[in-house]
Amino acid sequence: MLKLTARQEQILNLIREAIANTGFPPTRAEIAAELGFRSPNAAEEHLQALARKGAIEISPGTSRGIRLLDMNAIQPASRKAARQMVLPHHALLQLNLPLVGRVAAGSPILAQEHVEKNYHVDPGLFSSRPDYLLRVRGMSMRDAGILDGDLLAVKKTDSARNGQIVVARLGDEVTVKRYKKSGSIIELLPENPDFEPIRVEPKHEDFALEGLAVGLMRAWG
Repeated sequence: MLKLTARQEQILNLIREAIANTGFPPTRAEIAAELGFRSPNAAEEHLQALARKGAIEISPGTSRGIRLLDMNAIQPASRKAARQMVLPHHALLQLNLPLVGRVAAGSPILAQEHVEKNYHVDPGLFSSRPDYLLRVRGMSMRDAGILDGDLLAVKKTDSARNGQIVVARLGDEVTVKRYKKSGSIIELLPENPDFEPIRVEPKHEDFALEGLAVGLMRAWG
């Protein structure tokens, strides 16, 4: 068992809950807001302390780049993957993920003509095993830390829970939004006040969930 302060344990639980509920670890700003810190810098100091104690790993070059390492802090379903992270020949465990760029109207998201390149990435960066990377277009999810040009790791699924970030197809457009369902009404919510929510009426023939966001990589160059 790691010897953590009460505050560090609180932050570790917050990280675990955020990953379980949304597929993403929280941002420094979200931790600060949740725990009443005056600035994200205070959250960063606690995260660095957790990293020094081996409870988490902070991954440079990724948005929300926090990975749980403490076996006692990881949900049972994640423990097998966590054990794999310490096996030798780490390169053999890397995922080969296609990067999907702009998607043509009406065609499958993983159609070969949409694949720009393939990336070999560490599976430990993601809350669940992704099936592909999607290049983000626009700034509608800015306040969730998802920026234009980022690479969103997506797990293929046709269902989601409220609050999760999803990739959805609506008509001829593929969009990244936060999912909310109330009764038979689905709303795709932006994380930027400059954008309006998208309301999906029941039996909308042109709507489909393409996948669930399970991580994010920031593109460099």
